[in-house]
Amino acid sequence: MGGTMNGTKQQRRRGDTRQRIQDVALELFAEQGYEKTSLREIAERLDVTKAALYYHFKTKEEILVSIFEDLSRPLGELIDWGREQPHTLETKQEIIRRYSEALAGAAPLFRFMQENQATVRDLRIGELFKTRMFGLRDILIDPEADLVDQVRCVSALFTLHAGMFVLRDLEGDPEEQRAAVLEVATDLVTQAHRGAAGG
Repeated sequence: MGGTMNGTKQQRRRGDTRQRIQDVALELFAEQGYEKTSLREIAERLDVTKAALYYHFKTKEEILVSIFEDLSRPLGELIDWGREQPHTLETKQEIIRRYSEALAGAAPLFRFMQENQATVRDLRIGELFKTRMFGLRDILIDPEADLVDQVRCVSALFTLHAGMFVLRDLEGDPEEQRAAVLEVATDLVTQAHRGAAGG
């Protein structure tokens, strides 16, 4: 029984070597820092030759940029979706909910970005990420909103980010924590929307 299960899993993983390289590289970057990690170490941990790794990625930077592009794709899709929607409270709440999910899926990447800010700046990933953040912000903020409500919308995004880092050190169930963070972020956009609507 174990053999057949393993066989199918093996095939699926082999087809996804690129993904495995990304996962292992991110683990190593997180453990010992981006600068100190070599392509050879990534290959060794994957138990593949350096040539096999080279087939997919020529440099560490290529690996990191590809991780960023893959994990932040849902953010790009969310922005595209949000731009097509009416500027209603439901849309904004849905954006916050989906963004919370996207962040949870990309948590290892964002931790890495938080802990390796100099690398992130040098590789211009920071710029890409900022552009995505501004895209989300522009969908959440009503053009006629006053400054306090604009700040509420931006704070909703930062609440979701802070939740990833700050809550990690608190006791408790991660899902409950994520739900609590999401509730606070949703409250902020709801207040901002009502403020704008109330004029």
